Amino acid sequence: MARQTSTSTSDEILSKLENRLAGVLKPIRPSKDIVQRLRERIHFPAREDFTVRLRDWRQVFLVFGGVMSGMLVVITIARAFFHLVGRRHM
Repeated sequence: MARQTSTSTSDEILSKLENRLAGVLKPIRPSKDIVQRLRERIHFPAREDFTVRLRDWRQVFLVFGGVMSGMLVVITIARAFFHLVGRRHM
């Protein structure tokens, strides 16, 4: 029963906090200038750009190989560190 009481108490506290913050924090509208600048900065490439990049199999293979090699290096270093730390505690 103690857990139910603490859970209901924490729920009540959170509810009161949410209500207080809802009264204090008012939503604001960003200026049109800021929205326009963000729209200009965020640019999604056209679908053709993606297909051209995927057609270049050499580049895809090199990127995939680089990612896999990087993962192997990180795993090897982590295993070596774990092995060295594990031997000290024995």
